[in-house]
Amino acid sequence: MSIAIAGAGPAGLAAALYLHRAGHKVTLFERFEKPVPVGSGLILQPTGLTILHDLGLFGEIAALGSRIDRLHGTDARSGRTVLDVRYRALPGGRFGVAVHRAALFGVLYRAVLREGIPIETGIEIETLDVGEVAALEDDGGRRIGSFDLVVDASGTRSKLRRHADVPVEPKPLAYGAFWASLDWCDEGFDARALLQRYDRARVMIGVLPIGRAEPGGDRMAAFFWSLKPDDAERVRAAGLEAWKARVIDHWPECTAYVNQIASFDQLSLARYGHHTLPIPAGRRLAVIGDAAHSTSPQLGQGANMALLDAAALAHALREKASIEDALATYARARRWHIRSFQMLSRLFTPFYQSDSRLLPFMRDSVVATAARIPPAPRILAALVAGTIVDPLRGIGLAEADWNRVAEAPAGPVTAVAD
Repeated sequence: MSIAIAGAGPAGLAAALYLHRAGHKVTLFERFEKPVPVGSGLILQPTGLTILHDLGLFGEIAALGSRIDRLHGTDARSGRTVLDVRYRALPGGRFGVAVHRAALFGVLYRAVLREGIPIETGIEIETLDVGEVAALEDDGGRRIGSFDLVVDASGTRSKLRRHADVPVEPKPLAYGAFWASLDWCDEGFDARALLQRYDRARVMIGVLPIGRAEPGGDRMAAFFWSLKPDDAERVRAAGLEAWKARVIDHWPECTAYVNQIASFDQLSLARYGHHTLPIPAGRRLAVIGDAAHSTSPQLGQGANMALLDAAALAHALREKASIEDALATYARARRWHIRSFQMLSRLFTPFYQSDSRLLPFMRDSVVATAARIPPAPRILAALVAGTIVDPLRGIGLAEADWNRVAEAPAGPVTAVAD
């Protein structure tokens, strides 16, 4: 088939690799003049790592990223541990790999270039015209191509998802975050952990080791401070030194990080929204990644969900003879995994980012205590790993043997089709 993919982020690049390897004629369309990554750091969970392994890219991403074995959070005032999630609570040697978004983008982008998949840049896709075939239309009204299928991987600002069977737009969440990518500092920080500090649910500070943005680069950390986007200007107006003093007051060891910030220009303001397309498809249209579903980053599943969507769509197109049947199969394969984590994100986010006084009290007392009692540690680890609902079996994949992979990360793919 002739397939257009709108968006050259992780979802679009992974879909391009899968569909090209399946023999389809694929063209990527990107609104930037040069495809670039957006954002700071993320954790690739065992689900997303399985997809990269299946694509033959695990060794490359593991060499750039930082292995993560636990997520640990403490109350900034009392020092009490209120979050302690360890992958070892699960069987199979699971772990995460924290990466700079530039590293994930670079690994996928280089693979696309190696395989000669064409990328048309500087094109802002505005709408979709569907008849016997599908055509794209840019913001200048120019009609582009004749395609059997269009894949919308254009992210949260998608203009194509309105052509889905049941279109839904994201609703802004109250809290976002300041993000920065900084030089890694060893003293006082665990190179294999996401560390966080909380003051109720209004302040959350995090430090995540993310390895290198590119081969040969310096080791980096993603640093973030949660806040309401509506408050960002007030924080800036109060001055950088006042903000730094607040950070250090909550977490003195972060002095080494905030001293690297000379201007608010080094901080990116992330805004989050929540939406889920009931059916991530329309006529000759598949919607994947953040265009299909978005939420708070609290459970850290965004990029992993995008990679799973790409694999699921490719599997459905292999399994079904018609596009209509394939799109229905794709939607079914991803439904329960996506809906489960969207629901869980809605449930957990207010405990960590909200104006509530009661919820953080419950988090720090009742929930923190209950989380240490079996089987809670295993359940929490499965939530973080993205495996509490199996997303792989329905798309023809099995998880890698992570114990073997950890010993030989550049070795052959061990994820196999059912």
